[in-house]
Amino acid sequence: MEMIFVGLDVSKDETAICVRTSSGTIVSGFKVATDPQAIHGSLKRWHDTLSCVVLETGRMTNWLYTELEARGLPVVCVDARQAHAVLSQMHNKTDENDAALLSELARTGFYRKVMVKSRVAQHRRALLKARQAALKTRINLENTIRGLLASFGVRLPRQISGYENRIEAILVEYPALTSILLPLMKLRTQALTQAAKLSGEVNRQARADVTCRRLMTIPGVGVISALTFVATVDAPDRFKKSRSVGAYAGLTSRRYQSGQIDIGGRISHRGDTLLRTVLYEAANSLVCRAKSGKGAELQKWARALKARTSHKKAVVALARKLAVLIHAIWKKGTEFETKAT
Repeated sequence: MEMIFVGLDVSKDETAICVRTSSGTIVSGFKVATDPQAIHGSLKRWHDTLSCVVLETGRMTNWLYTELEARGLPVVCVDARQAHAVLSQMHNKTDENDAALLSELARTGFYRKVMVKSRVAQHRRALLKARQAALKTRINLENTIRGLLASFGVRLPRQISGYENRIEAILVEYPALTSILLPLMKLRTQALTQAAKLSGEVNRQARADVTCRRLMTIPGVGVISALTFVATVDAPDRFKKSRSVGAYAGLTSRRYQSGQIDIGGRISHRGDTLLRTVLYEAANSLVCRAKSGKGAELQKWARALKARTSHKKAVVALARKLAVLIHAIWKKGTEFETKAT
């Protein structure tokens, strides 16, 4: 009995499915609604011979993967960048052709498996992104208000303290702007209120998590950094070596090597943006801190590097160092300790 390999090309409303045998013959190709139950039902007749069901990373992947796995399907998630490199070889790009090539990847095993995050990690990531969106909304509103006032020759300082009082004073002098600025100020207040609520929930979840509390013993790593790292990495055992986390976060330099040419470039930026951002902010706060306390060695190392290169390069290097350190402490179940002098 030949084994069956399936490729799923997922879109918002419909999913193209290609069913292929171990000899490479396509036995069926069709579309169903993008619904776990519908997909599972359409593959039921091959259930006993199913060897691998491949889908690529995307917005709906976490949900679909979790639901299909719960229904007993041997589902595998593959890197979308790798899949795109293969799919781009097709002369005609259609959902059916994409599903056919994904099924071929499943049959040949020519893919890089991607770990799908747990539900807890997904919820935490959603919380962190919601908080980030609320903070960005506040910043965008403030920039809009500043730009509108600048067009009238009014310069608004960037300080946050007393922001509302300064706007009120400006409206006294320019009453015609009241109908424009007051709605924006109300939106800003709402964004601040919701950001505070989301920040409170982030703080609560981080303080309640044993791993996050241990990670927060590391200099520069606070509530946001710890919860973001735990939610993004999800399982420390996915990395055999702690130094691999730096590449995962996109904090390692690019490299082009061919023959006698060997060029090192800027950092790849190919990893998770949210994780890379919080690691950079944690490193920057440690470098700029007046007194680092138990992080004196890390700060001294980064500042020495800064003296030889630049502030940004030193912060990026320290961010990578923090990523490796955080993972090592998480994996070993220890806490940060300064070296004895």
